[in-house]
Amino acid sequence: MTDARAAAAQAAAAAATEAYQRIVAALIRITGDWTLAEDCAQEALALALDRWPADGVPDNPGGWLMTVARNRALDVLRRGTVERRKLRELAVLALTAATGEPEREEIVDDRLRLIFTCCHPALPLEGRVALTLRTICAVPTPDIARAFLVSESTMTRRLTRAKTKISEARIPYRVPTGPALQERLPGVLAVLYLLFTHGYNPDGEPAFADEAIRLARLLARLMPAQAEAHALLALFLLQHSRRHARRDAAGDLVPLDRQDRSRWDRAAIDEAVGILSGLDEPGHGEPGHGEPGPYALQARIAACHATAASVPDTDWRRIADCYDRLAELQPGPVVELNRAVAHGYAHGPAAGLDLLARARTGGALDGYPLAIAAEADFTARAGDRARAADLFRTAAAHAHSEVERRALLDRADELREESDGPGC
Repeated sequence: MTDARAAAAQAAAAAATEAYQRIVAALIRITGDWTLAEDCAQEALALALDRWPADGVPDNPGGWLMTVARNRALDVLRRGTVERRKLRELAVLALTAATGEPEREEIVDDRLRLIFTCCHPALPLEGRVALTLRTICAVPTPDIARAFLVSESTMTRRLTRAKTKISEARIPYRVPTGPALQERLPGVLAVLYLLFTHGYNPDGEPAFADEAIRLARLLARLMPAQAEAHALLALFLLQHSRRHARRDAAGDLVPLDRQDRSRWDRAAIDEAVGILSGLDEPGHGEPGHGEPGPYALQARIAACHATAASVPDTDWRRIADCYDRLAELQPGPVVELNRAVAHGYAHGPAAGLDLLARARTGGALDGYPLAIAAEADFTARAGDRARAADLFRTAAAHAHSEVERRALLDRADELREESDGPGC
């Protein structure tokens, strides 16, 4: 029985990954009730885990889950006063689930509707990310709360407010078209980017990065003409390809220039490079001007690192050029900081320090540990190791996580030893 339960659990998980979004999206479209849709989908999964070990996994697991969820929704709605149209449309779900998959265009529309609704700009940014995790990715509320460093009750209230906002503001459950799509798509991509960041950060939840990649892959598949959706997927794959090399046996962070490149995920890198190559083909440029968008530029920067055989082989001049173009598209202090780093490696530490000083104008990077660490690195490369060590210690004092703090202190100790060594 234990083996049967394990097999059933595995089958339910696989079916959920493929069917959960479609079930929730279809029920939301018909009933307009987010909580009902999620509850019915979750109850269907729970029933599968209870019955499949004894009855066997059905031939069409996704269809089985859809039928159970649909029947549960019917039971709930029949107890209240609902429109006959909703009941009729729910009944249709039983036919499509029994005969196989519904029309592909209907699946595409429902999934895209759900993504664009969860990421609507009328919702606060953190609310969009949390709602995406809960509704589209089926991440349990306690896990989302832990990632956002709030209590479960607080996160529950945030999710409830987001759903209420959708209802009260009458946010349309649809995918925009024409110019409106070009206006809304960057916001959707930004939510996925933030979701990935929550998983990629040193103290983040790794599963969130996996979910961001899965959603980016889905979005790219459902919106094949949107180059930036493909570029975002490539960027995620390239960044995540280094996940196994980012920490040592003790759990400490390993800087990019010291990572064991044999541990990088070459399959992910090859896939991403292939995506970027496809974007360079005629007809795949950005709408209106044919130039790469911000995610394409970031992905090409990541590809320069991922495809270099060693640190000295890295094409820093190309990286600096990409950052120059990115700064024009998305000006901001962090982009200018990264641009300074790129120029510092492409043209020497003096160039990097000059651009870093400009990026700090206005105080937006005051106390930002990565800016201080960049100055420390340039200072060390310019020959002043003692001052560089002091700067790394200052950066450590402003670090946002313990692993970052230890990495910066280790670098400071190394430079201090070098500055105190023979001949210094």
